[in-house]
Amino acid sequence: QVQLVESGGGLVQAGGSLGLSCAASGSLFSAKAMGWYRQAPGKQRELVALITRGGSTNYADSVKGRFTISRDNAKNTVYLQMNSLEPEDTAVYVCYADIIYSGHLEGQGTQVTVSS
Repeated sequence: QVQLVESGGGLVQAGGSLGLSCAASGSLFSAKAMGWYRQAPGKQRELVALITRGGSTNYADSVKGRFTISRDNAKNTVYLQMNSLEPEDTAVYVCYADIIYSGHLEGQGTQVTVSS
């Protein structure tokens, strides 16, 4: 059974940095698109960033220039480096992966809290 295992997150002051990682375990097949959503209380779920197997990326306007998504195809792992964090970035961050024969999978989520 394929699972997404997230790590990283936590509490940071505004202007600080955090890194998230998410590994897809249990799959022999490479992930196609991988990325991150975030869900803040009272707000709609937002697609923060995605990266294709070929390395093409797309970011939400709210994080462009501050967040960087990357991946290691050999490890089926996606990373999100978050710099210049703002209180508005506080949310539960959920990684996802579209894996051949396994479909769309999501992680359990990790909390990111940015204090002002």
